[in-house]
Amino acid sequence: MSLFTSGFNENSSITNPQQKQVALLIETSNGYARGLLSGINTYLRENRPWSIFLSEYSRNNTDLTWLREWQGDGIIARIENEQTARFIKDAGLPTVDLSASRMIPSLPYVETNDQSIAQLAAEHFLERGFKHIGFYGDSRFRWSKLRCTYLAAYLAERGYDCHIYEASENRLGEKSWKTERDKLVQWLYDLPKPIGIMACYDICGQQLLEACRVAGIAVPDEVAVLGVDNDELLCELSNPPLSSIKTNAVKTGYQAAELLERMMSGEVIGGQMHLIEPVNVEVRLSTDVLAVEDKIVSDAVRFIRNHAYDDIQVQDILEQLKVSRRILESRFQKALGRTPHDEIINVKLKLVKKLLLDTKLSLAVIAERIGFKHTEYMSVVFKRATGIRPGQFRQQNKHRMQDL
Repeated sequence: MSLFTSGFNENSSITNPQQKQVALLIETSNGYARGLLSGINTYLRENRPWSIFLSEYSRNNTDLTWLREWQGDGIIARIENEQTARFIKDAGLPTVDLSASRMIPSLPYVETNDQSIAQLAAEHFLERGFKHIGFYGDSRFRWSKLRCTYLAAYLAERGYDCHIYEASENRLGEKSWKTERDKLVQWLYDLPKPIGIMACYDICGQQLLEACRVAGIAVPDEVAVLGVDNDELLCELSNPPLSSIKTNAVKTGYQAAELLERMMSGEVIGGQMHLIEPVNVEVRLSTDVLAVEDKIVSDAVRFIRNHAYDDIQVQDILEQLKVSRRILESRFQKALGRTPHDEIINVKLKLVKKLLLDTKLSLAVIAERIGFKHTEYMSVVFKRATGIRPGQFRQQNKHRMQDL
């Protein structure tokens, strides 16, 4: 297996013998893993660079025999199988784990908050009026099982069942996938509809869309599909394009690098848990639907979304739909469990968060763009909903942006 060195100075390991040598056991085949590497790179740009060792790596089947001879200083790894765990234990180097599997409990680990991810998924479907919600998981990974558990618990607290399908571990290869797909198709046939299904990550989301196509099930009208990780290439290649929860992989990688630097400097850091919050839901066609039978409510929600950047009030909806405020609010509460005003604020705040995270626009410009009359009012509404002010939200998520 080939092993190559990369760094900011090709001769840094020769000219600077004190430079730390770090192995990154992180695959590059998916968007989340590349986000982790981007976060590590961001940390190194802001601090003293390391000499990076990166090998061909698969998180399921990997040959790490080279670690026995490698004279390095630290490791950042996604430890998701016993083989990887064994090699890392034998290496005895400062290591930060990037997996919820926790194969080595004594190591600090940095991971996305799976409970928050599950809550985002549930709220995404409930806001769209779904009464039936499901989960499609991958039994090979502990983080998939955690997301399933948290989703089911969150729904149970609100009086909903969770319809669960977990793919078997032995599904590699074209023949096995066809067998798995047939089982998945049958599961989809048997589900109540319309239903929103959370896939444990985007690859499973794409598989779910493929199964819907084979089954002749309309997406998103009968089955709405939501992935996790927002691998943009995969999501856009899916048919229809896949909605996905945007995890903060860049911040996760950054914090892992920060922890490893402290450990390599002699600080003792035990098996601490560092959870990174997801960012938001990137809505694409696979969940762009409102699963309510009340046409007045669906028309009202569509009007709100179409005018989210305007200074709209409930009165504007009433004039558009030619209904009384009492009727609109009563039907909204019955269908969605919230008021039209709540819906206006929810839609606007999602746009505010996106601009805070994806741009460097000032609060004044953001307020004007989203249709808030005053920056102060936007800040008050934002804090009431999130517990922090817009500026604090941006500061806490400053390492999410890919171009940092």
